[in-house]
Amino acid sequence: MPLYENVFIARQDISGAQVDALADTFTQLIADQGGEIKKREYWGLRNLAYRMNKNRKGHYVLFNIDAPAPAIAELERTMRINEDVIRYLTLRVDALDESPSAVMQSRGSREDRPRRSDRDRYGEGRDGGDRSGGERPASERPPSDRPPSDRPAGDAPAPAAVPAADVPAEAAPAEGVPAEKVEA
Repeated sequence: MPLYENVFIARQDISGAQVDALADTFTQLIADQGGEIKKREYWGLRNLAYRMNKNRKGHYVLFNIDAPAPAIAELERTMRINEDVIRYLTLRVDALDESPSAVMQSRGSREDRPRRSDRDRYGEGRDGGDRSGGERPASERPPSDRPPSDRPAGDAPAPAAVPAADVPAEAAPAEGVPAEKVEA
């Protein structure tokens, strides 16, 4: 029989138990049609890339299916009718992958890693950093904050522009007259 992968997204406002019951009905439908669900993964409540039917999140479920084509057609028809299913996608594959999907693998590795932010780079933690009043070494400061002696030659800050209101009237060029022709 042909092999398929199916992912469907259920509405955000139904519970995890209801999503499990929904997946059970789809599993039973495939079994009644002479097919078999080889793997079933619940990916959890995840953010959607964009709003779909006024939903910003959805419960994701993956099926690996070994079933005839009419069973898949019936599964998709049922998903289209069911109001709890926002979207679904079924792909025919050459072989089913028995290992956990990439979504499940990345979920495990993300929990193992410590949280990191820009503050961690400079030794400042979530409490606001070092309260001793010390400064960062000059090599870790942005070029504009370094003392002039520590700045590389090309990193000199540009002189600040003077607002037009602060320039004396006789020094300001007249409008429409090139600067060379204005006499002070």
